[in-house]
Amino acid sequence: MQILTPDLPVAGRRVLVRSDLNVPLHDGRITDRGRIIASAPTIRALAEAGARVVVTAHLGRPKGEPVPELSLAPVATALAEELGRPVAFAQDTVGESARSTVAGLADGEVALLENLRFEPGETAKDPGERAAFAQRLAELADLFVSDGFGVVHREQASVVDVARLLPSYAGVLVASEVEVSRRLLEDPARPFAVILGGSKVSDKLGVIDSLLERADVLMIGGGMVFTFLRAQGHAIGASLVEEDQLDTVRGYLAKARERGVEILLPDDIVMAASFDRDAAHWVADVDALEQTPGGAAALGLDIGPRSAQAFAERAAAARTVFWNGPMGVFEFPAFAAGTRAVAEALTAAHGGREDGRLTVVGGGDSAAAVRALGFSDDDFGHISTGGGASLEFLEGRTLPGLAVLEG
Repeated sequence: MQILTPDLPVAGRRVLVRSDLNVPLHDGRITDRGRIIASAPTIRALAEAGARVVVTAHLGRPKGEPVPELSLAPVATALAEELGRPVAFAQDTVGESARSTVAGLADGEVALLENLRFEPGETAKDPGERAAFAQRLAELADLFVSDGFGVVHREQASVVDVARLLPSYAGVLVASEVEVSRRLLEDPARPFAVILGGSKVSDKLGVIDSLLERADVLMIGGGMVFTFLRAQGHAIGASLVEEDQLDTVRGYLAKARERGVEILLPDDIVMAASFDRDAAHWVADVDALEQTPGGAAALGLDIGPRSAQAFAERAAAARTVFWNGPMGVFEFPAFAAGTRAVAEALTAAHGGREDGRLTVVGGGDSAAAVRALGFSDDDFGHISTGGGASLEFLEGRTLPGLAVLEG
């Protein structure tokens, strides 16, 4: 894989950069700039080297047609603020506005094209349709830099097909993400602790399989914990459960015992009367979740304080930690304590790290959670920008956007 380096001659050349700027919006306002901040170093380095930088990205799922609420226009403004330089905005992707905007760039200037997914060719299943769209994108540039790690697991025109048409390089962000992910897979400092949360076991089947071969301890929280608890015979009230995954989970528990890998589950849960930010709530032991004020109608929305402390202590003692998925419904303050405790433990571990220690927050909801709770990216060893891509890499899958860069 060729990696973008400072000595690559880019001055005066048009460089097409595939970034991941898929940021959350609320009423047209960006609520988390994490991906913009992460994308800026590659764009800035190219501009400072005299390239004419053409940034491409997507936002949301507009399904191949323009959706005004999913325009990248507000992202162009935020990107300009982060770069400290103007960003021209093209009102289409490969049409008249894009061509004239790119033609008007001087050395060191930056443009952002409109949402790639406004064009049906970007995500087309038909390889010919996708390739035709990629050809029109490639005509806007002399070089291609892949820097959207959050999309390298997608077989899409701007991720894969353009890379076949232009001299192609991995950007600063993608190179960093690959390096960290390979370290987790191939050479983690031990003890290696994995913390998994989020709502569903089914979303993480592959990564659990893979990490059971590598980790020393797996700590399970979030909504997915109730499938594990049900598999062990616990009553869980009205908590989220995937009945069709119970046998799979029992298989994981057996595999962990065979391999000497500890699976650490919560021994207390924050139960609530309903799924609501202001719901009545209480702490219950896992063997008495239905023997509570809410009875069988109550549902678990966070790991309890004892469990949060246990998870934090194990994370702090590890030399490698990978965390993916919140421990509870962190959007509701009453159910954010478990996620906060894990984040604080990783922050402390990173701040006092010795050589070789690595703490990784695996993108997606985990990254959103730590920022929403007031933590910064600098508080952790690495915050991945790619939730799905990060998990698929750790599963050992071939990611199309990386494979094409390796030739």
